Amino acid sequence: MDNEFSSKMTDSEMEKSLYLFNKGENFDSYLLLGTTELNNGFRFTVWAPHAAEVYVVGDFNQWQEEAMMERISETGTWSMVVPEARAGDHYKYKIVQQDGTITYKIDPYAKEFEVRPKDASIVKGLPEKKWSDGLWIANRKRKPVYERPLNIYEVHLSSWKHNEDGSWYSIKQLQEELIPYVKEMGYTHIEFLPLMEHPLDASWGYQTTGFYALSSKYGTMEDFQDFVEAAHKANLGVIMDWVPGHFNRNAYALAYFDGTPQFEYQDENRAVNNRWGTLNFDLSKSEIHSFLISNALFWIEQFHLDGLRVDAVSNMLYLDYDIGEHTLNEDGSNHNRDGVAFIQKLNRVLFERHPDLLVMAEESTAWSKVTHPVHENGLGFNYKWNMGWMNDTLKFFEMDPIERKNHFDLITFSFMYTFNENFVLPISHDEVVHGKKSLMDKMFGDRYNQFAGLRTLETYKMMHPGKKLQFMGSEFGQFLEWRFAEGLEWTNLEDPYNQSHLEFTKQLNNFYKNEKALWEIDHQKDGLEILDASNNEQTTLFFIRKGKKTRDFLIILCNFVPVERHNVRVGVPFKGQYEEVWNTESDSLGGTWTKGQGILKTDAISANGYEQSVELMLPALSIIVLKPKRIYGVPKSQ
Repeated sequence: MDNEFSSKMTDSEMEKSLYLFNKGENFDSYLLLGTTELNNGFRFTVWAPHAAEVYVVGDFNQWQEEAMMERISETGTWSMVVPEARAGDHYKYKIVQQDGTITYKIDPYAKEFEVRPKDASIVKGLPEKKWSDGLWIANRKRKPVYERPLNIYEVHLSSWKHNEDGSWYSIKQLQEELIPYVKEMGYTHIEFLPLMEHPLDASWGYQTTGFYALSSKYGTMEDFQDFVEAAHKANLGVIMDWVPGHFNRNAYALAYFDGTPQFEYQDENRAVNNRWGTLNFDLSKSEIHSFLISNALFWIEQFHLDGLRVDAVSNMLYLDYDIGEHTLNEDGSNHNRDGVAFIQKLNRVLFERHPDLLVMAEESTAWSKVTHPVHENGLGFNYKWNMGWMNDTLKFFEMDPIERKNHFDLITFSFMYTFNENFVLPISHDEVVHGKKSLMDKMFGDRYNQFAGLRTLETYKMMHPGKKLQFMGSEFGQFLEWRFAEGLEWTNLEDPYNQSHLEFTKQLNNFYKNEKALWEIDHQKDGLEILDASNNEQTTLFFIRKGKKTRDFLIILCNFVPVERHNVRVGVPFKGQYEEVWNTESDSLGGTWTKGQGILKTDAISANGYEQSVELMLPALSIIVLKPKRIYGVPKSQ
């Protein structure tokens, strides 16, 4: 259904579309509900099935109720054409509940809102943008994302950078500065924390009121469309965090919209989210399916987003994920069957329409088959954040190096399950806030060793199988943890350590993009070979990353303690010559080594299961990467 068709609908066509909405099969419901621009004003349509009466009041009628909206048969929706309504008018729905109580509610499908603390909806039609990012969209379809580099820069829009007066950047300002910065730094995608309308900055956008509106504090729909287009023309993808599991409980928004549990569960134990102070969507309701799946497609299709990171998936999967009282299934099991069915339906619809999307699950439990197709009884996502890797890795790097040999499994265990799902390795906003300290401040030791540890951590992440994500500020080693109400500490870059680390990150990102072995068969067992993961005494780890061609491989040598290792011998797959192509202790990356180790020729000495090996030195607290320069026994075409 296109926007023009929706504005010319007959009554029978409207009823048919609303019937699909009630069945949970209208995935373009935003073209019907909310405000629709007509030749003679606007049509207002709202779903409020148990309301006794519904009126639309606003600037166009001096906020006085006039004619009651018309109930459309048995669909639970109300509709009315207001000839006097104009784009930019403020409005709300006056809901008369069954007991006579009157409330004033926002439009759940509103495309714009007043700047808070005001909360009225604003009359707005869909922008008719003529996009010019066709080359990016076409290239996205040519090669599966699994075989591409994916290195995400995670951004909280209002705290990346502030103006001199302390105000946050607008989307237009970010288009001018953020896009060139991310491109120069070598990332492939930008991921925003939620951008929908929300009343509380401290929620970071995760407690949404207006699911179909860009937060008015950031700018307009048109601004964000222009941003995404500019990013695509700069060869950068754009992803957004999306929260379909729960919503803000403020009285003026979705909560008990028609006076009954409409968007939320009837059962209070399932409706109330105690941990986050929100309300959970009733994922058993067909209309909620239409509302949420339409919302996902709204952001994907109206803004050309390349993907969504679905927040708090565990909250939708388990009936006892929250704190407090729970209502389990009749058989005592704790899986939310409605939640599972909704997630599978969501992913099935998204990938049917857009097979090249990124749909990532932020899922923190051991639920199986998160990234397996729905027809294989999977949830249907194509990526999952690897929270286990993140927790273990950060715990390991925060540890006194003396103790690391006793906890070496923290760094090696992830190799046991890394191919069970398609993983993203995230070091996200959640890990540098609420007293957890910044990533740099987590590192052990004095200032030099903290940065050496940070270079080692970031390189280890980049060499490990899985796609990558880094939260803003970590790229230059910000010392203070993230503060959502302030900009990043850009003045840190006056310090040589921070400036050097920024250059390190830039070089690391480009090294990753240029080496097919690090992403071409990222999710296949053939892409990884462990050489030695049992040397906990010296706390060293050796492995190989491989691309499709035999010659495309890298040998990764990790030394996780500040002790230099001499005469280290490592087995290599082929006889010949190898060169050091990455050394985190190189002075060009912030270390102290002024020269590399030259060409390493193989010796006929067995090691790590191979008949030939090379000998070299491992700097203290470092990672070295070797690449074949000239090898024998492999045709040049392979």
